[in-house]
Amino acid sequence: MGSHHQAMGSHDGPHKKKDPGGLAKVVRLIVIALTIAAIVKELRTPKEQRTWHGNVARFVPYDFRRPTVDRIRERMWSPDDAQVVKPEVFGVGWTLNFGRLVALVRRRASPS
Repeated sequence: MGSHHQAMGSHDGPHKKKDPGGLAKVVRLIVIALTIAAIVKELRTPKEQRTWHGNVARFVPYDFRRPTVDRIRERMWSPDDAQVVKPEVFGVGWTLNFGRLVALVRRRASPS
């Protein structure tokens, strides 16, 4: 039974797969660390000067303000904006400007 079990379900040996969730775990830890750093940055700022949006680690955007319809539209559906990647509406990092992506696809698909 031992050799049959090993052949059927064991992950040991030369064909052992790498941890498929390893990269996702690393990315998650980086996002958590950047979120904590952004919150600490804001809390170290005098209360009257806190904006709850800006950059952490010099280039990673964050925004902890309550999302608004205008901000959602500006960051996620802005076809005339040249930027495809915009700061997150809420949180740390970037989001896609789907409006710009659609505009680019339509322009490429339309006959010249």
